[in-house]
Amino acid sequence: MSNEATLLFLHGVGDGDPEDTWMNRLTKSLIPLGYPGLEIERVIAPKYSHALKDWDEKEALPGLTIKPLSRESAQKNRRAFEHRMGAVEFSLGRQDRGNGFLGAEAAANVAVGLPFFRQAHNYMNNPQVRAQVLNRILKKIPESGRLVIVGHSLGSVIAADLVRRLPIGVDVAGMVTIGSPLASGSFDFGKLRETLKEPPTNLAWWVNFWNEADPVAARRGVSSAIPWMVDFRVETKKVLRQAHAAEEYLANDAVAKAIGVAMFGSRSKEVARIEKGLEIPLDAVEQFALLALRYAHLIKIQLKGDIQDRYAGALRRVQATNIEDIRRRNSRENRAMPSAVARLAFDFSDPRSIVPEPRPSNHMAKDLAVVLLTVLAAENVIRPFEIAVSRDKLQAAMEDLTAEMGLGSRYGTDVFVAAKLAQEALSGRGVNWVKLGAMGAGTAALIVATGGLVLAAGAGLVGAAVITSALASFGPGGMIGGLLTAGALVGAGGGGIAFGLASPGTTAETLEAVVTRQLSAAILRKEQHLEQDDTLWRTLVETEIEVRREYERLDEFSDDSALALKELKRKIDAIERALKYLSDNDLEPGVSAGGEEYEA
Repeated sequence: MSNEATLLFLHGVGDGDPEDTWMNRLTKSLIPLGYPGLEIERVIAPKYSHALKDWDEKEALPGLTIKPLSRESAQKNRRAFEHRMGAVEFSLGRQDRGNGFLGAEAAANVAVGLPFFRQAHNYMNNPQVRAQVLNRILKKIPESGRLVIVGHSLGSVIAADLVRRLPIGVDVAGMVTIGSPLASGSFDFGKLRETLKEPPTNLAWWVNFWNEADPVAARRGVSSAIPWMVDFRVETKKVLRQAHAAEEYLANDAVAKAIGVAMFGSRSKEVARIEKGLEIPLDAVEQFALLALRYAHLIKIQLKGDIQDRYAGALRRVQATNIEDIRRRNSRENRAMPSAVARLAFDFSDPRSIVPEPRPSNHMAKDLAVVLLTVLAAENVIRPFEIAVSRDKLQAAMEDLTAEMGLGSRYGTDVFVAAKLAQEALSGRGVNWVKLGAMGAGTAALIVATGGLVLAAGAGLVGAAVITSALASFGPGGMIGGLLTAGALVGAGGGGIAFGLASPGTTAETLEAVVTRQLSAAILRKEQHLEQDDTLWRTLVETEIEVRREYERLDEFSDDSALALKELKRKIDAIERALKYLSDNDLEPGVSAGGEEYEA
């Protein structure tokens, strides 16, 4: 077997469709997607319907050639498998395992005993039939090379049983199952699920497709039984047996794409289309996104071993997602892709593709960098993934980033010194660097509470219209939207932010997070001998007034133990601590960075 992959098609009950029927249907689906058609020389489609009826000569069940791994090796193999699986999921869309329907398990138990499913019953309950079928299939498979397995109905069951019995030299480039009954407990025979507790080392990935009208799939995928693989739901206009037919599944673009990727590799048109981009300046959103990705890559360099592997895997997906999000936003706004952004695109659907690193960041004035770097230091730049990284690693990466930006590594040190001092000032204790970036969904609630006034108040960062547009494109929960929102809140001032922070819809935890970042920025300005922004003091005073008004209003009739009062008291305490720190450290209005009085 050459480096080209060979397709192994395992049919369900009966004799299966003639080769020219399903091959023609699959070829018709592959060609519009940019893949070549199937060549008969690259297809193995064994017939085993007779072997499913009864056994002729006694045969031994083929042994497992892929042995169980040690715990540590199994973890590494699982992580590598999930990396490949994530790439496939990114290419095909979001998984959907389905919920089944009431009585699905009972119906499956009954169905297996019906005459139509006699072959399936024989395979699962007669060891000689099972051995006969597996040996017949294995005789057709070469001893080495790349194999793509497509299993339909009972063929999917046989595929799951076969994959760990393949010759040692065979690598399964992908396994695609369609119309599979494997989620049913009736098909857990011969300790099948136990042998598939972990992904086999010879299997690159496994996806299963089901459709709601398929009675065999019973409105559910396979991942409920084998959680490390991924399910996708497809639509069909057919019902019952026609909906279950292999030809109906192979007519679906998603199914064909999965098979095409496994057989021929990715045909990503999007990456090719934006590969070069244009030599145009970055806008604020693109600049912030690239700065965050550069910081994330510098963090990754600081790590070693298992944590570096996991961080790299998370960063791979974050970069692919955010560059694609920028491409879509720019397309909607008729904006070309800057070359600095376009060069970071890669084919995420190909797990072997290399992730391009952002180039070192351009020079930025110290005063303009304050808010950006304060936010980067406090936020999770690989959101939505959460990986605890020690402060010294984060700080070292920040020092490298600021050195690249022409600010000097000391600036990066001061970013973390400022964050530490601000956190200690508000909490009275040390910094939890894992939770420091956990502003979370509170920012979205804060935006709602102010009717968007917070964004207008923080327009100095990139402009309110830009932030509003970015949130519409990326949402506040993603990396780009989250960073821009946090940046707007750190740079915000005036009645809008004061009203929002005092609002009952904003938790004390969110207020503490916002004030911590604002205070960090003020301390950083002092450490770098930059002019202070007096809006912080005014914002805190206005917020305290609003919070105390709300507290007095509720305190008149509420119980002393009321949660609302406790939240308001916690807000007041945080604001008082922040104001005291500013006053004690000559950061209130009327005092210069050097401690000298000036006229406010």
